[in-house]
Amino acid sequence: MSLAAESPSPSPSSSSGSDDFAALLDAELDLASAVDSASAGDPSTSPTSSDDEEDDDEDAVADVETVEQSSAKRRKVKVQYQDRETAIRPDEDSIGSSEDAQIKICPPHPGYFGGLCFRCGKRQDEEDVPGVAFGYVHKGLRLGTSEIDRLRGSDLKNLLRERKLILILDLDHTLINSTKLHDISAAENNLGIQTAASKDDPNGSLFTLEGMQMLTKLRPFVRKFLKEASNMFEMYIYTMGDKAYAIEIAKLLDPRNVYFNSKVISNSDCTQRHQKGLDMVLGAESVAVILDDTEYVWQKHKENLILMERYHYFASSCRQIGFSVKSLSELMQDERGSDGALATILDVLKRIHTIFFDSVGYLSTCFYHKLLSCCLSAAVHKLDSSKHWCFYLINCPALL
Repeated sequence: MSLAAESPSPSPSSSSGSDDFAALLDAELDLASAVDSASAGDPSTSPTSSDDEEDDDEDAVADVETVEQSSAKRRKVKVQYQDRETAIRPDEDSIGSSEDAQIKICPPHPGYFGGLCFRCGKRQDEEDVPGVAFGYVHKGLRLGTSEIDRLRGSDLKNLLRERKLILILDLDHTLINSTKLHDISAAENNLGIQTAASKDDPNGSLFTLEGMQMLTKLRPFVRKFLKEASNMFEMYIYTMGDKAYAIEIAKLLDPRNVYFNSKVISNSDCTQRHQKGLDMVLGAESVAVILDDTEYVWQKHKENLILMERYHYFASSCRQIGFSVKSLSELMQDERGSDGALATILDVLKRIHTIFFDSVGYLSTCFYHKLLSCCLSAAVHKLDSSKHWCFYLINCPALL
């Protein structure tokens, strides 16, 4: 989304407003001067000769013309300024200077970019509320609560119009499995696993991350999963891994940058240590589905979570959780794609999407979160929505 498109238009500059005031003032001064001149030339107030009287008559005519011209000029400027005032007023009250505009519009400041308020341009100081940092969107971007709420509300309208929900995707053990090169087992080395790894094959599933001294294996069916899920969901990556690692994996999963764009959240973005939170997602919590293999990192959002079966491909991954069995890589085997974990979860997501949008038209937005929770439960357990409590919620107008 473009902040720039969402952000309120800047207030008109004070220079044109000052020009209008100056023109109006000039007209008033011209009028006053003309009236004084006309009074001074009145024959009833000063004795003159007949020639002087003729000259005075001509001067009086000229003065009257000047008065009329000045009056017309004043009316024209007044009308122009009133029109301008009317044009400004729907957005903000008419203002005399940009400094006044800043006072009327900010504070509160919607957010900061590079230490400057992106609406009024004021530099952030110690008294200003820092807001939440959204460095994964743009480096140096901080948003205040009201702006976050505004963006989420706007995003929700767009999503509902496109019939989409939000999908938060974990990486390790959910979509991929990674290992350090020095953790590769002797059996894996003997099988030539490093040689088999690709560096740039977009259709491959085993990759070398040379700069990180790592191997990464994509979970079977992941490419089709992402392609089909993107038609129903706006997708985010959310990992406890480092930023550089998350970006490299995102490039493998989304080489054309069509699924995630900048929506890659890593451990440095989290607002609470060892916890993931939807406070970092610029989308409504009420329509967010989370796919992760670890429950305890989502303490505040368990109702949104679908717990994934963990993907352990490398021997080091099995050792970390105490499995004393050969890994898939050592067995030269893998999960099945067409009916494996991701294919199964894709079916669940399709059911969630169907149940939600079949029901959402009956509910006000305050019930969306309850509806989503109901959809998750019904979809995971393959329940008919008419047999679930959401059926009664939808069919009880008193609850709406």
